[in-house]
This record gives sequence, structure tokens and C-alpha cells, in this order.
Amino acid sequence: MTIVSRPPILPTMDSLAVGFDMKGGGGPRTLTSAVLERLRADILSTKLAPGQKLHIAGLAKQFSVSLAAVREALSRLVADGLVQASDQRGFRVSPVSPADLEDVTHTRIDIEGLALRRSIERGDQTWLASVESAFVALSAIPYRHPDDPTNHNEVWIVRHRYFHRALVNACGSQWLLGFRDVLHEQSERYRRLSIRRETGKSRDVEAEHAAIVHAVLRRDADAAVVALTQHFLTTMHLVELAAPRISGVSETA
Repeated sequence: MTIVSRPPILPTMDSLAVGFDMKGGGGPRTLTSAVLERLRADILSTKLAPGQKLHIAGLAKQFSVSLAAVREALSRLVADGLVQASDQRGFRVSPVSPADLEDVTHTRIDIEGLALRRSIERGDQTWLASVESAFVALSAIPYRHPDDPTNHNEVWIVRHRYFHRALVNACGSQWLLGFRDVLHEQSERYRRLSIRRETGKSRDVEAEHAAIVHAVLRRDADAAVVALTQHFLTTMHLVELAAPRISGVSETA
């Protein structure tokens, strides 16, 4: 089946830049929400390194907000698994490890595979068109930053997030989507850490995405889940090649 290129139908960049608001609900409505999304973005981009201590007073001064607003934002990130809290040691960015990477990857395969199957069963032509459109938009953007190949292209990151969400948007379960979004965020931290280390291995990410999309457009759920699984496992294996560096980030932060 041929994928027909058409003008991409995407939410605005701002609506995707904070959290997983796929309906374009606008920016944060409260100071706590603003701090939450800033911290989330810094953790996912690894500007805040795994294991790094998060000082409430310092963050409150940095963002010009109250201690209570920072404490509430950090508590929400604890619930998402991006931050850890300890009575004795306060808050810190959740650490990373090869074991956690494997757990996150295989759990994501289970959750996202189920959501993809349900979407293929339930999705209408509008959903299929949204998947195709998201793929075309993603393919138009380079994976790495043109001026710095050791960093992701931020526009690609946004469109990649939207593409994978589009694949499962028709599953009909907010619980599945919620769990899937948390696992996606955890996976992104590993991707952002590993891209800075040359592994000597290459991959064709666009071809991997295309295999998923072709199966979806055929409504071949088995093939789509196999392609999605292979896509996630390839990412995991490449990240594992950077494991010494990744483990070191948490140990030295």
C-alpha cells in the first residue's frame, strides 16, 4: 500500500510542548502547572540529569514562585515516576539503569501493542488519515539537529511524540493512553541520554516507522504490533550500547 503525501494536520507546537495535551488545550493555567511543565521538559531533555538533587528553595527562586508551588509540582512528577522523594534526602530526578530501561521497554511494548491493536479494530478513516499525516510530517524533519548531531532535533522530538500518540489514539481507553504516555516519557529520557554517545551502529528510523504505518493502513494488527515491537527493541539495544555512560550519569550526579 502506498502512503500518499498530503499536508500534515498537526496541533500547534505549543500545545505539544507541554505534557501530552493532544487536544491543543493551551498553556499552563496555574503557576504550579507552569513549574510542572518546565521541570518535566528539563528532565526529559536531560538538562536535569538522572539522580540530580532538586532543591525546592533554589527552584522557587529560579521560577519566581512560592515554595508550595514547587513542592506541588515535584509531587506530581513523583506520581509520574520522573522524580523520587525521600524524607531524609528531599527530591531528586529519578535515576536510570539498564534494568529499568529493559523494564520500561517491555512494559511499553505490552501497553502500546494492546492500544495499537484496539485502535486498528476501532479506528475510522479519519484516524487512519491522522496516522498517515503524522508520519508524513515526521518524515520531513531530520532526526538529529542539523548543527549538532549529538543532539536531537527538537522539532523531530515533538512530531515523533505526536506520531506515536496518533497510532494509538483510537484505542478507546483513557487508562491505556495514560499508562502509555508515562512509559513514553520514561523512554524519552534514555533516548536523549544515548544520542550523545556514538555507538557505531546505524538504523533507518523512517523505515521502521513506515513499516508500522503500512501495517496500520492495511489494518493488519499482527504485523503492526510486530513492527512496533521491533522498533522499540531496536531503540533499547542501541541505548544498551551506551549503558556505561548512562549508568555513570546517575552515579555522578
